[in-house]
Amino acid sequence: MRLWKFLAIACSVPLSGLWFPALVLAEPTPVPETLTLPSEVESPPVEESPETEDLPLEDPSDTVADPEKDERFQAFAEADRLYREGQIAEAQKLYRQLKEPFSQEILAELENRPVAIVDVDQLSPAGRVYWREVQAGLEQNLETRIMVPLQLLVEQYPEFIPGHLKYAEVLTRYNRASEALKVLERATRRYPDRVDLLNAKIEAQAKAEEWLDASLAARQFALLYPEHPQAEEFSAIADTHLRRFQSSLRSQLRGNAIANVLTGIAGYALTGNIFAPLSAVETTVLLLRGESAVGDSITHQLRRELPLVEDEEILAYVNEIGEKLIQQTGRDFNYEFHIILDDRLNAFALPGGKIFINAGAILKTNSEAELAGLLAHELAHAVLSHGFQLATSGGLIGNIAQYLPYGGLASNLLVFSYSREMERQADELGTRILAASGYAADGMHNLMLTLDREDTPSPPAWLSTHPDTQERIRNLERQILQSGLNRYAYEGVERHAEIQERLKPLVEAENERRERRRRRR
Repeated sequence: MRLWKFLAIACSVPLSGLWFPALVLAEPTPVPETLTLPSEVESPPVEESPETEDLPLEDPSDTVADPEKDERFQAFAEADRLYREGQIAEAQKLYRQLKEPFSQEILAELENRPVAIVDVDQLSPAGRVYWREVQAGLEQNLETRIMVPLQLLVEQYPEFIPGHLKYAEVLTRYNRASEALKVLERATRRYPDRVDLLNAKIEAQAKAEEWLDASLAARQFALLYPEHPQAEEFSAIADTHLRRFQSSLRSQLRGNAIANVLTGIAGYALTGNIFAPLSAVETTVLLLRGESAVGDSITHQLRRELPLVEDEEILAYVNEIGEKLIQQTGRDFNYEFHIILDDRLNAFALPGGKIFINAGAILKTNSEAELAGLLAHELAHAVLSHGFQLATSGGLIGNIAQYLPYGGLASNLLVFSYSREMERQADELGTRILAASGYAADGMHNLMLTLDREDTPSPPAWLSTHPDTQERIRNLERQILQSGLNRYAYEGVERHAEIQERLKPLVEAENERRERRRRRR
């Protein structure tokens, strides 16, 4: 059965040094009933090649005892025990002692950020002058007299919400709809909880017949603010625009306008040993059946082609985490979590909630919360339909970042570069999912901090396609502080270490098999 290859979204994150030393624990610790998360996935295992170099696992015999790290591990384990037993205040006190505070720069920025205003009287005298000039320009219908003060008003007083709305309205009036949408996107990014800005943005997207974008904007708000009185309304708006998108796609098919998406690189399929083009009919049928059908088709093939973990205890660990996370997603997908026997820290999410993670994602994260953060991030990509969005957009080919050769397959998996906005959305929603699931809200933040501090000659693949790691770290800190998310919830270090010890020999055995195959070639 042929397979769409270009829809797999991969993350690759090699880590060398663990936060805690390798430990062999005598007895497994029971899983906390309050925690479980979905996992993020990475691309299939890779065999050695001149272009790609596997990072070997740390040999336990080479591990030098580090009393300080061991003491830190034991302290986190004690905090976890207190948290599981319901002694939350005591646990949080210990977590606070163990974690470094966030950047003072971020704290100062949040303290100085102006609160959104809608009343002209709340503007400074200079701001009111700009607004009067805008009104005078509108009365005289003088474009320059309108645009110049509006631009200055939005730049100098971004907290004045009517300024953004009026600027977008005027730009649209003068046939500059794309600029108007950018104004609204910047404004909603700064004030994501403002319904007036969001409604204007969705309306602009709908007028441009960007139905999928309009659907995703509405759905993101409903997911990020589930307690908002209009959350259900935005969820319904998301469904309406999604139906319009599907109808538009069918119309494009009838007119053969979708042909540009179905040719060239976008037509390649993973067959297990070569890329072969899918027919336009086959590809279009998958698109029209929706993202779940696409994810099912790819997953069916990958399960036959990839070496996957079958150990029941390891699978139960990841699925328990996944089950907790998916309770917070708001999307009714048939979620699945698979673990690839590959020691690199990689992950990818397929459309429809099919998540694959490399064994390295477990081996090279420092805690359950950190792994959960990675998984929640990839889960957010699936929930927000980012992979499906790339697949159905005319700009699909431009989103391909690189090829990654894979181990037992004489073929490549296309790796897409998510847009900056998609990554920001996945970071934000993933962190909210993580916190709502009972884990420490800084799980993803801590993982990225570890990666950013690593002294490696080249950045990990997952970061190389998204180089603004420091910016993303700052954004996560800003979100956690601004939204009041709890950094001092469950970490889960002991059971994570137990699963790591159980997984290591399985990965080592797979590496040996891979090496034997390589030598026979």
